[in-house]
Amino acid sequence: MKLLIAFDKFKDSMTAPYACELAARAAATAFGEKVDIEQAPLTDGGEGFCSILTQVAGGRLSEHLVSGPLGQKVTAPIGWVQAEDLPSQVHALLPLAAGKIAVIEMASAAGLEQVPSEQRHPNNCTTYGVGQLIQIASTQSADAILLGIGGSATSDIGFGALEALGIQFLNTSGQALTNVTPADWDQIDQISGSTRGTIPPIFIACDVENPLLGPQGAAAVYGPQKGLTPEEIEPFDHKAGTLAAKLCAAVDQNFSLKDIPGSGAAGGIGFALKVCCGASFVAGFDLVTAWLDLETRMLRADAVLSGEGKIDRSSLAGKGPIALIKAAAAADKGAYLFAGALEDGIEAELSKLHQACQAFAISPKEMTLKEALAKGPENLELSVTKALRSAAKR
Repeated sequence: MKLLIAFDKFKDSMTAPYACELAARAAATAFGEKVDIEQAPLTDGGEGFCSILTQVAGGRLSEHLVSGPLGQKVTAPIGWVQAEDLPSQVHALLPLAAGKIAVIEMASAAGLEQVPSEQRHPNNCTTYGVGQLIQIASTQSADAILLGIGGSATSDIGFGALEALGIQFLNTSGQALTNVTPADWDQIDQISGSTRGTIPPIFIACDVENPLLGPQGAAAVYGPQKGLTPEEIEPFDHKAGTLAAKLCAAVDQNFSLKDIPGSGAAGGIGFALKVCCGASFVAGFDLVTAWLDLETRMLRADAVLSGEGKIDRSSLAGKGPIALIKAAAAADKGAYLFAGALEDGIEAELSKLHQACQAFAISPKEMTLKEALAKGPENLELSVTKALRSAAKR
């Protein structure tokens, strides 16, 4: 039996590499010497994006002290990878035949997990540290920047990042505001300046197609999980629209950029970097699939094991484990999906994607969330062992 084990993270419980390690150990227990295991931790652009991609490409990590989402100091990595060391499929998505790619993970400098639950609110959070990482990569001669924008705490239209890159936000007295967050939006009268130095091409890994504004925009769709209350969404969205238009006018860009797919991801940072730096969006899972060479690994396997913290109907919109299950079906490979929790009725939806996919909720239903998170590693290993022992007997 040859297995491809490719888990994403179990948020607040296990990293993707750790989940893969546990599942591999369980598979070895279930099959003994009769199993050949290959591990490929997944990333959706959030936590782990930088380290996973850098390690796979044989690159190196450098660490930098930057501003966190609340203005606190955090240590965030930049991954350094040579373009010529990447699979050919990656070059179709990132048109850089040679040179040094800086891999940046937004969640390391503006991540939701860096903000205590009682302080989570877009008004409090900034992307300034992300801009600092981009500036560092630029000054250290990166030929391109790959930015993963999953897991963000922010909804500041990327203004914090732009401030770090040299854009100025002025009040009615013409004074530059500093450490700008949405709490300061009412004070912004003018936007001026330009980004400092030469910024290389920026590629934003993103599978979200939401526009910046409106009922499917950043505030309406993602604001609540970041702390916006229902009554705050409409006024917050209105202010964001006013300032987004002002930004476009200041740098002579068309306001229609607010409608491009992905402009509403991560609170609008993609929109800001598109407007001011000419950034491009690249399909996140397609990029990760190419970078990890998952298609080749899939062909070598008899079955795929994947999963993440929760599988629900929102997962069907292209999240890594689901995309992998689809690929397994197309390649006629067996598939096992493990999650901390499965939404009621989701198994029927999964069977439409892969008729033979077996899905398992690793946490007992009577277990509290706190206990499930703490016992996640134990529950995953037990669940994988049980499922594969059943398969080994057949």
